[in-house]
Amino acid sequence: RRLHREDAEASARMAAHGLALLDELLPGGGHRILTHCNTGALVSGGEGTAFAVALAAHRDGRLRRLWVDETRPLLQGARLTAYEAARNGMAYTLLTDNAAGSLFAAGEVDAVLIGADRIAADGSVANKVGSYPLAVLARYHHVPFIVVAPVTTIDPDTPDGASIEVEQRPGFEVTEITSPQVTVSGVGGGIPVAPLGTQAYNPAFDVTPPELVTAIVTEEGAVSPVTAGALAELCDRSRQVTI
Repeated sequence: RRLHREDAEASARMAAHGLALLDELLPGGGHRILTHCNTGALVSGGEGTAFAVALAAHRDGRLRRLWVDETRPLLQGARLTAYEAARNGMAYTLLTDNAAGSLFAAGEVDAVLIGADRIAADGSVANKVGSYPLAVLARYHHVPFIVVAPVTTIDPDTPDGASIEVEQRPGFEVTEITSPQVTVSGVGGGIPVAPLGTQAYNPAFDVTPPELVTAIVTEEGAVSPVTAGALAELCDRSRQVTI
């Protein structure tokens, strides 16, 4: 229960720091936020990480639209984030991952908010595959790319992004679509959408270099620009607070 409470409190602090940063970068409110994968209450003892920031903006009347990547191939955005957004009465729209580029081009994205599975000592961010392309799009279109994650996600023993081992997941997640209501004979129990024997490239994560990250927001505050020194100082400060 103590750990649960601490996690919820950290989530609330991340939401506050993230919203303050958004207001600093984008004064005036009316934020249109693009997010990827799921970073809400389903991954946290509280209301999440990146999603918690968007939810805070919504509650303050400063969220104009939450753009939700479906997050292929496991559809965490469509199945989970869209559910959490609907449950909280947020204005949200679901899009296919490969539609994000046209959304940026149309000037419909004010900021990208994602979570992180691991942050290397140099500030490289490993997150659900599809995050790195969003960072590249954000840089080209001059849109803030913000990572929201607890301090425990920062791994000082992983020096850089190249040191992060990326899981390669089963190909059937790409070559099949799961449908619990339909009995089929696919390799993974889903409906085949590619010829039998098709090989698939299916990394679970990708890695975004620190130079593409506008800021990393934690429960102890935000780091911007993202540097190894700034992250080390943040971790030191966090340990002192914990002690």
